[in-house]
Amino acid sequence: MNKAELVEVVAKTADISKASAEKALDGALNGIKNALKKGGSVTLVGFGTFRVAKRAARTGRNPRTGEAIKIKAAKVPKFTAGKALKDAVN
Repeated sequence: MNKAELVEVVAKTADISKASAEKALDGALNGIKNALKKGGSVTLVGFGTFRVAKRAARTGRNPRTGEAIKIKAAKVPKFTAGKALKDAVN
């Protein structure tokens, strides 16, 4: 499912226009993104939790040359599925 299909489902489910559904979806995604930027987490009960994890610096290999390269430490977004989502999938 892509964003356009998700907007369509939200519009039908909430009985609103596609434009309103897209604004609502964009607002929700921006809220999640801003919370993660600040280092926080977002928990949607029954769905899951978005959080920021730290990835340590490490040494990797250039696949073309085999040369060792340094990979910088980074913050990465993580998602942990909630129980209701896990149950729905299984």
